[in-house]
Amino acid sequence: MITIGITGTLGAGKGTIVDYLVSRRGFTHYSVRAFITEEIKRRGLEVNRDTMTLVGNDLRAQHTPSYIVEQLYQQASTSGCNCIIESVRTPGEVDSLRGKPNFYLFAVDADPRTRYERAVLRGSETDHVSFETFIANEQREMTSTDPNKQNLRRCIEQADYQFDNGGTIEHLNNQVEEVLNQIMYKRPSWDEYFMELANTASKRVTCDRGRSGCVIVKDRQLLVTGYVGSPSGLPHCDEVGHLFRKSIDANGHISNHCVRTVHAEQNAICQAARRGIALDGATIYCRMTPCRTCAMLIINCGIKRVVCERKYHAGAESEELLRQAGVEIEFFNDEIEQYENQ
Repeated sequence: MITIGITGTLGAGKGTIVDYLVSRRGFTHYSVRAFITEEIKRRGLEVNRDTMTLVGNDLRAQHTPSYIVEQLYQQASTSGCNCIIESVRTPGEVDSLRGKPNFYLFAVDADPRTRYERAVLRGSETDHVSFETFIANEQREMTSTDPNKQNLRRCIEQADYQFDNGGTIEHLNNQVEEVLNQIMYKRPSWDEYFMELANTASKRVTCDRGRSGCVIVKDRQLLVTGYVGSPSGLPHCDEVGHLFRKSIDANGHISNHCVRTVHAEQNAICQAARRGIALDGATIYCRMTPCRTCAMLIINCGIKRVVCERKYHAGAESEELLRQAGVEIEFFNDEIEQYENQ
């Protein structure tokens, strides 16, 4: 699923981009403006620019700076379709959406007078104002330092792609089409490529309680792979069942771990040792933060970079250990895996 957030100045053409993505590329549309409008009506208020700002800021203050887009993203994620979230207006909303997979932020702008004339023609509840009021409304939403309030300038600066809508609709659509082709058909990065190989390795696991795989790479060459499974020659969990042992982490969290198996990282490092492959300066790709034992092996075998798909809820100690040893650790996103049994 691709998620596109749209930000930009008032009347710049956010809706035009939405129309194109919906009608020509099959995206589903979710609108911050519509979400706030529903809340305004629920509160029995008049729909205008002031109440849009007031109620939007109030919702963010009551919950979180990203509350509205989180609600919209939740709706979008259940559909599994490519989606647009229109009218992203706060840096907090951008930060939240940045943590989602395949998210891109579009920004659109045009000359103020052109934008005002378009807004007048649009004729929505918030557009029946003079040019002076139009500009004043925009300036009020451009530079707030409050994370709950609009800061369009900062959102536009953070955009992955910026569009000039000073010309025709066709010209804007052509710009969007060019960018969309880059996004939808782009080659994966090297990190994405090797992480996908790690996920493929995980399909070989022999313990249904721990579905992790990993790969170790150097100079963009695959050296070894590993996945969760019992030591060579010993029965697998899938054949004889699990062997559980309770553990308690530094926060007092109790977990039931299956100890019949060897972790994916350990298996990969062992494979390298058996084949005489040096791992100095290599990168390891794995599903989540390695455990403490795996982290110590990673340090001692000379691996210098760890790339994880997401964080493990009890992985803070391992992260600190790796950093103290000068090993880089990076995450595709900040999701925390509530994973009890590696």
